[in-house]
Amino acid sequence: MEKTDLLSRLNWFYTLELNQIDLYMAQSRNFIGSYESIVFERTACIEQEHAENIAAQIRKLGEAPTKLGDMLSPILGRVAGSILSISGVENTLKTDILIEQKAISDYTDLINTIGDDYGAELKKILQHNLVDEDTHTAWFSMRLADYDNFVLAEP
Repeated sequence: MEKTDLLSRLNWFYTLELNQIDLYMAQSRNFIGSYESIVFERTACIEQEHAENIAAQIRKLGEAPTKLGDMLSPILGRVAGSILSISGVENTLKTDILIEQKAISDYTDLINTIGDDYGAELKKILQHNLVDEDTHTAWFSMRLADYDNFVLAEP
């Protein structure tokens, strides 16, 4: 993979992670007082770590993270998170699962494409991010199943 292609892909992830930070923080605020609120807040913290690690790798490759991502992603994430929350916890979780699955697919593709060409550190960061995205998906799916299995007892 050419360095310019790698930088383009890393900037895509940087933008995605910035978007997810504000998406999950908006969801956390909109479900305040619930267990989901805490999980969305913690998920946003993990996404923040992803954005910082990817930005560091972009700088290590001699470039600066995209300014467009810095400006637009937080706004889009905040708006999307607020609008999505209106549809309720279950629909929010379903959409979050789709977002995380896209991230998983993209991370897997990049990891397989670059191999060890750009060093073990970059590959390890991408693998850790992949595991985190997979963990988010698993949690959201399990929580959604809790709602699907919830049935009121007959009086």
